[in-house]
Amino acid sequence: QVQLVESGGGLVQPGGSLRLSCAASGRTVSRFAMGWFRQAPGKEREFVAHIDFSGTTTSYGHFVKGRFTISRDNAKNMVYLQMNNLKSEDTAVYYCAASRDTWPRTAGEYAYWGQGTQVTVSS
Repeated sequence: QVQLVESGGGLVQPGGSLRLSCAASGRTVSRFAMGWFRQAPGKEREFVAHIDFSGTTTSYGHFVKGRFTISRDNAKNMVYLQMNNLKSEDTAVYYCAASRDTWPRTAGEYAYWGQGTQVTVSS
């Protein structure tokens, strides 16, 4: 089992920044690819970013366009999502997830999920 706890969400104005954190515990987290997803009210869960087990390979959802950066610190069992230039359409609950797959970009490829943290972008 892997337990994931997200933090760092909140209310931010358009153009602002937030850094989400995901604390992992349980099995050796460094063996898992990690990802961030988001879900807005009335919408499906959407892929945001993923990072491989070593932290050397990343991928992002099409809407990110250089605004977000995913990173991890395996020594601390932490995963981060730095979000800059936030827009109102980024408002959603953001979830951290862990996968045993090599290049996981869909929700079905992730076995473990956190409870989510709310991000609201509004003036």
